Formats: sequence, C-alpha cells, structure tokens
Amino acid sequence: MNAAPAVAALRKTYATGRTRPLEWRLEQLRRVEDMLTDGELRAEALAADLGRPANDSFLGDIAPTLAEARYARKHLRAWTKPQRVRVPLSVFPGRAWYGYEPLGVVLVIGPWNYPVYLTIGPLVGAIAAGNCAVLKPSEHAPATAAVMAELVEEYLDPDAFTVLQGGPEVTQDILAQGMDHAFFTGGPEIAKAVMEAAARHLTPVTLELGGKCPVLIAADADLDVAARRIAWTKLLNSGQTCVAPDYLMVDASVRDTFLPKLKQAFIDLSPGNDGGRRLPIVSNRQAERLARLLSDHGGDVVMGGGSTPADAKVDLTILADPSTEAAVMTEEIFGPILPVLTVDSPAQAIDRIGRGPKPLAAYVFTKSGELERTFRKEVSAGAIVSNHAAIHVLVPGLPFGGVGNSGMGAYHGKAGFEAFSHRKGHVSRPTRPDLRIVYPPYSKATQRLLRVIF
Repeated sequence: MNAAPAVAALRKTYATGRTRPLEWRLEQLRRVEDMLTDGELRAEALAADLGRPANDSFLGDIAPTLAEARYARKHLRAWTKPQRVRVPLSVFPGRAWYGYEPLGVVLVIGPWNYPVYLTIGPLVGAIAAGNCAVLKPSEHAPATAAVMAELVEEYLDPDAFTVLQGGPEVTQDILAQGMDHAFFTGGPEIAKAVMEAAARHLTPVTLELGGKCPVLIAADADLDVAARRIAWTKLLNSGQTCVAPDYLMVDASVRDTFLPKLKQAFIDLSPGNDGGRRLPIVSNRQAERLARLLSDHGGDVVMGGGSTPADAKVDLTILADPSTEAAVMTEEIFGPILPVLTVDSPAQAIDRIGRGPKPLAAYVFTKSGELERTFRKEVSAGAIVSNHAAIHVLVPGLPFGGVGNSGMGAYHGKAGFEAFSHRKGHVSRPTRPDLRIVYPPYSKATQRLLRVIF
C-alpha cells in the first residue's frame, strides 16, 4: 500500500483549517464515543484476535477509551485557553502568553494486546489537539484492524482520519512521508526502528513501551488483598499487558504464607476456576517465546508450567525463586508467567529495581507510610502505585508514560492533548514608549542602566 496519497489528502484537509475549530474537535470526540458504544466496537473482532471474553474486552479496551474521550470532551475548552505569563522589566509594558496549536498530520501506531484502547486512546489526544491522523493498527490483530478501518470511516471525518493496514513496511512507508508526529506503542526493539525512520525527517516521537514491572510485597502487607489484586491484574488479557506485574519480590518473613494465597487467588479468579490452564496467547510465535521462558529458569514451579505453542496456549505459571540470570528474569514476560523472588528487606528489593532498566510502573504493597514514601522516592519508574497494580491507567488526569527503556513522552488527558500540540509562545508590545536608551551607541551611564533593566 502506498501511503503517499493518503497522507497528501490529509495534509490538504489540514491546510484548510477544518480541524482547528473547537466545535469540530468536540464533535469528533462525541463521534468517538458513539463509535465505541455502538456494539462496543464489534467485540467479536477482539475475541477472534485475542480469544478474550466480551466482558474482558469491555474492561480492557472499550471502557478506558470511552473514559479518555469523555474526559477530553469535558476539559477541552479549558485546555485550549491561552495562558498568560509574567514579563521581565526588559519587555515591560509588553504582554506574554502561550497557546496550543495542532502539529498537523500525525501517525498513531497501535499494538495488538489492547488494539482499541492503545490505538483509539492516543487518537483522542490527536483529535483534541486539532490534528489530522493516520492510524496504523497492529497486523497481529487483523480482525480488529479491519473493523477499526470500517468504523473510523463511518463515524469520524473521513477527510481528516484514515486507517492504513499492514505490517512494518506500511509503517516505514508512512514515516517516509515526513509526519508531524509519530506515536508508537510496543516493544523497545521495534521502537528503535520507528525512531530511526522518524529521525530521517526529524519527526518527533512519543514511545510507549514496556518493561519488567516489579512488585514489592512487604512484611506488613495485607497478603489476601495483595494476592487478589495481583492475580486480577496479571490474569487480564492472559498477562499480555504492559503494566501487568512482571515479577514479585516478597519479604522472606511472609513468603511461605503468601505463595499459597497467591495460588488460591489465581484459581478463584481464573475462568472456570481451573487455575488458568491453557490461557490464550495472541499467536503461536508468542506462545513459543513464553514456552522458552518456562525452560531452564532454575526455580520451583508452584503452579502451572505447561504450554502448547501449536495451539497458542500457555498455562498460568508461578515460579518461585528462579535464577536471576534466567531469561524469565531478564526479558519482559508479557504473558501469564509470574516469577516470585524472596528478599530479605525492602532495601534489597529497591536496590534490585535500581540495577535494571527503568520500568513502566512499579508497585508496592505495605501498610507503612514511611516505606511507601521511600519506595516512591527511590524507585525510578513511569508510575508508582501502592497497594494495587495497573490502576493508574484508569486515571485520565494522570500523565501515562515510561522513562528510559520503558518509554519517551506521555499521554492521557491533558498530557495527550499536549503530546499532539505545539505550545507556541506569544509576545505583544506597544510601539510607545520606545526608550532611546536601549539602542546604541551606549554611554557608560546607559550601560549601567541596561544592566539593571536586562
């Protein structure tokens, strides 16, 4: 597919100024809501791609995207208002302010794990900012991509938004058009290729990546609540969630008490109470990768451990104290495998986090306000959540993004609006007074005065 005609058509639309008026943006956001609520974006496509039940698709893809669109529509007028700033004496009696203008024609590259939320969610920010946009959904969720193409054309302004389907070659073709911004959600390795292609045209990028999100279970944690909340967030989408708990660090004093509670929580919350046997994985290739992580880990299998890559299925698995050098502890898992490490103290856990790449999120379960404050201060991550996991993504007012290896830039709410906007500075100064002393030639007296003014 040649992306050039599609991008050229969007540029033509953008040049007319059609996407800039506030009412147009609000109307497009309303249509996003309609698109999502009418049949919940045809949830059967999500089931075909990911094997998820309809309620999980609602919770993971539809509900949070709806919340983003509604939040943006509610707050957009305030976001677009010019903001005054004070001027120094050297500019007085001038006025200074900044406002937001759209970037132009932007690209959103979506992933397969939450193909609606992580493609339409960024689009909300692009619409709120007044841009035209190309959506490139993941080729690994083809049924959802096809439905998205149909519905975007049906519900949104077809002259301002388009969906281009295909693999990496389509992404490269779009980036070759010199987009005004590229927004990518996925893994670090593919992100490097996106960033390299964008750099050829100095296209700015937002990269929403992943990482090994750690969880500390302190000695004073409510173990029942911790087990239940970790099990719930890990089971979502068979663990194929960028903010899912990737590994646990449990205080040695409660380790033997906690592990049975965690196992029971997984059994209680699994479909059919079967302990998460043969959970669906997006593809055979991903299932083979997870099966590899289940070999040579050096730990004890507390639960699960099986896989059938040919059927794209992997058991929910708890691994107790695997080798820290094993692949399951050095690679992002992105599946239903949960290593549990025993630690002697919170300090040991915090030190371990600090020695690895910065995660997208980090979680701590504790009743101690002091430990929580220490964890928040000393752990560098995209976000910190105490006594739960992953729920920060449900707060539209919070910026969502990573740091270091887990991402670049942020979105959600106003942060999404700003990610797709240029914050333009403005100064206005009257022609009078026009003091002669600021112009050369300068006497010694005027030089002394200018040092005060400037």
